[in-house]
Amino acid sequence: MQAFKTLTSHVIPLPYNDVDTDQIIPARYLKVTDKTGLADGLFSTWRYLQDGQPDPEFPLNREIYQDAQILLVGDNFGCGSSREHAPWALIGWGIKVVIGISFADIFKNNALKNGLLPVELAEDFQKQILALTAQDPSVKITVDLVEQCVRLPNGQMTTFPIDPFSRKFMMEGIDQLGYLLKHEERISAYELSTGRVT
Repeated sequence: MQAFKTLTSHVIPLPYNDVDTDQIIPARYLKVTDKTGLADGLFSTWRYLQDGQPDPEFPLNREIYQDAQILLVGDNFGCGSSREHAPWALIGWGIKVVIGISFADIFKNNALKNGLLPVELAEDFQKQILALTAQDPSVKITVDLVEQCVRLPNGQMTTFPIDPFSRKFMMEGIDQLGYLLKHEERISAYELSTGRVT
């Protein structure tokens, strides 16, 4: 998992509400047991036309967004099943931050455990970002995990919540297992002191 502190990027607008995990990554792509190739299936029902060609109108297919790392969504993003493949597919495509009004709890937890930052903002600020992208698709915004804020080019900013452990893991680029391994010596010493080592 890569460490995350701050990111300035174009924003891909996908402001739909109630986007479920089957829309993020359809079930037919879930046969794999690793992350390889999942980016091809990201939003595939929307990204491709019936003949298999990319739909030029879908935001992820537009040239200006090919290096974008921030996805702007609506309310209740990631609802539905608990598939971990959803954040895997987003990360595989290159997304590092998903900004929305709210996220389904399981998706949010899966995202944080895999290095994808879900940022919950008030609806009015989300709409400001959406309006900016409509006026100028090349606009860039900054997501700062150190300060827990989102900054717009005009200087406006707002903060976002994140639990302290998830913030620490993302900033250090470690997962839960990595965190435990960092304390391996202390854990071993405690086990020895309590006679729990066999």
